Amino acid sequence: MIQLYNTLSRKKEDLKSSGKAPLQEGRGSREQDKKLKLFVCGPTVYDFSHIGHARTYVAFDMIVKYLRDARFDVLYVQNITDLDDKIIQRAKEQNEDPKELAQRFEKEYMADMEALGISSVSEYARATDHISEIISQVERLLEKGYAYEIPNDGVYFDISKFKDYGKLSHRTLEQAQDAVSRIDESVGKRNKGDFALWKFSEPGEPMWDFKTGKYLGMAAPAYVKTSAGRPGWHIEDTAITEKYLGEQYDIHGGAQDLIFPHHEAEITQMESISGKSPLVNYWMHTGFLTVQGEKMSKSLGNFITIRDFLKNNSPRLLRFFILKTHYRSPIDYSDSVLQQSKNELERIDEFVDRLRNKYEVSSIKYQASPEFKRLKASFEKAMEDDVNTPLAISILFELIRNGNDLIDKGEMTNADKKAMLEFLKRIDVFFGFIFWGREKVDIPEEKQKLVQEREKYREQKNWAKADELRKQIEDRGWVVDDTGSGPIIKRRGGK
Repeated sequence: MIQLYNTLSRKKEDLKSSGKAPLQEGRGSREQDKKLKLFVCGPTVYDFSHIGHARTYVAFDMIVKYLRDARFDVLYVQNITDLDDKIIQRAKEQNEDPKELAQRFEKEYMADMEALGISSVSEYARATDHISEIISQVERLLEKGYAYEIPNDGVYFDISKFKDYGKLSHRTLEQAQDAVSRIDESVGKRNKGDFALWKFSEPGEPMWDFKTGKYLGMAAPAYVKTSAGRPGWHIEDTAITEKYLGEQYDIHGGAQDLIFPHHEAEITQMESISGKSPLVNYWMHTGFLTVQGEKMSKSLGNFITIRDFLKNNSPRLLRFFILKTHYRSPIDYSDSVLQQSKNELERIDEFVDRLRNKYEVSSIKYQASPEFKRLKASFEKAMEDDVNTPLAISILFELIRNGNDLIDKGEMTNADKKAMLEFLKRIDVFFGFIFWGREKVDIPEEKQKLVQEREKYREQKNWAKADELRKQIEDRGWVVDDTGSGPIIKRRGGK
């Protein structure tokens, strides 16, 4: 049974599905898939995405793919915030249309996600494509008495009307109002913690008609239709999730800094509209990523975009670096930690090369060793325990040590080799750092002949000639690894 840590209850809970998916053709007698509806807060597209964003989106890409491997039919929706205060401000700074700026950085975001092998999202939903759904939610909150209008300002949610406000972040109403965290400012608010649902557009800002949802262009200085405006930050998510996932769904994910006020506001909005609780069965949050103990900041010079990281490093290295830490734990990025990850990834590559180079995959029936079965079971147990990737990856390295020992002793059977390769391929469906993104190593025929010739001299105990051929191989950028079951050739550096 898979267990997930729920931020709302602050404990691990058994993962239960919301229903059964239709059987797919060719499934035979296998268990019917279990449905899960999942939403993760997407980016605000006003700048290049950084490795902190990668931390969250790689983690949830892995989690969704793992759940699908575990026979869950996951509908994964992610929003794209393509209009908010940050986008408007950046557009003004660059003398650019906000819509064009958002479109440009959305393309960059999608390119980054593709580069990192993030392919699990079922539906990307832009905020500006769901204005009518947003307006519908604002209207219902006004009708139910949860929202109020401030003339020449906007429509706000009255948090005093929702008795459970603060239940996700575990704050009292007073604590929530004292907190300083992206709370909308307005002198006309009833409560300090009230947040905007709809903002009446200022001159030079994009605006939509509140009655029809029609885009009206940029607000002019003389514009007087005060209801025309744009969505608040929180309302877009509940409008999108209500459309794609319904009034209640299974999992909501995001970074820890979104717990308050953003996710708190989502609960407040949707549960007020629907009258149903809980909005979400499981709340999942990723830990923070710092750089050498500091929060990433352009002013500190430690701001690392995904595209800059990938100029000098492989995407699979970033996936491995992220996934070797538990998704809820903090990560501190440094050159030394990254180098350690490189070395560990090379160990994985070397083992895969040894498996591939020495043995042929057999299609015959096989029986893997009890030790392999034990390690595989331990791996499965670690992943079922709140997706404990650091423990699972430590078990992966135990399997590699065990496999290398069998190869060195000449005791690895085709059964073990086939079982190990199939297991590695299966877990890489969600890990994405073992085989995915790795260059295929084609050993040139001339190098293979040199290795074969050297092996003949070794059999004749002509060590001088064997060493001479080894040097010729190394001069060509390759390395020979002599094992108990024969020589393994690979590129220098394990590549």
